[in-house]
Amino acid sequence: MNDEVAGFQTMECIKQELAIIAKVIPRGSQIVYLDYPVYDNIGDLLIMKGTEAFFSDYGIKVRKRYSYVNFRSNLKVPEDWIIVCQGGGNFGDTYPHHQQLREKAVKAFPRNRIVILPQTIYFKDAIEERRSLQCFSTHSDLHLFVRDNNSYLTASCLIDNVYLSPDMAHQLYPLPSTPSKTKLKLALLRNDKEVRQQEVSISYDRALDWPQLFSAWDHWFIKQMIRFYSLDRRVGNIIPLQPLWYFLANKYIGRAVALFNQYDQIVTSRLHGHILSCLMDKPNLLLDNSYGKNMSYYRLWTHRLEELSIDASTENNVVYMHSKSS
Repeated sequence: MNDEVAGFQTMECIKQELAIIAKVIPRGSQIVYLDYPVYDNIGDLLIMKGTEAFFSDYGIKVRKRYSYVNFRSNLKVPEDWIIVCQGGGNFGDTYPHHQQLREKAVKAFPRNRIVILPQTIYFKDAIEERRSLQCFSTHSDLHLFVRDNNSYLTASCLIDNVYLSPDMAHQLYPLPSTPSKTKLKLALLRNDKEVRQQEVSISYDRALDWPQLFSAWDHWFIKQMIRFYSLDRRVGNIIPLQPLWYFLANKYIGRAVALFNQYDQIVTSRLHGHILSCLMDKPNLLLDNSYGKNMSYYRLWTHRLEELSIDASTENNVVYMHSKSS
């Protein structure tokens, strides 16, 4: 079996792991989709697009959609509808708006099933961690999917229904990819609160982070969209903003795919830089983030694509993970 076929089968196997979610959101379920991203993060937009693909592929009926900006905790929702929260890496105290929305949902919908799609859990404050997990544990029908073993161990101490699952973006496999002949290397490196502080010495031809894929006009327009989402919350969710935002999100994702197609290899400290590369069957080198999210994900899921290569010396404690699926 050649590398290309093996890589395809492995990525298909990871995609099929998402079927576990259909056990708690059965085919034909009516749901409310909470916390879809309205901001300039390609990774979260990929998760959103993969989530919508999952809903479509598994015959799940989305009745309402809300971002954290236009969600109202006094919503009237039939008790047989399932509340489904966006997955990602914002479960914890690093991104409080999203955590607060999930906690509000637990209190607002005590009789609805609540499903939190695959997350990575990270709290800087142990007291806040326990308080938040206890909040979720009070709900009688809450189901939490997590993307790594550390998150599973953290959550299962206080929450009954915890499951391991890969990231929702895997539902998009395969994404169209054009093999590059340039022999160029792109570095997609974090420049935010999750950046790892140690210096990393890696050669590349171009470096950027997700926000740089957005023009000044894009950033301005997204700010206006957020203002309209806020207005939509105040007027009772009557402004049809979601179709326009989804159109723009597809455009932004297409921009990222086009960028990756210009390079033979991707070096990244963004988990979804790695996942997008794998969705496109593109060789990539993955560096860890500030708290080990990337390495934890690789070790559980995408290590299957190729052997793991680690440099975790005591001097720099930097982890390199190389994965290629073609």
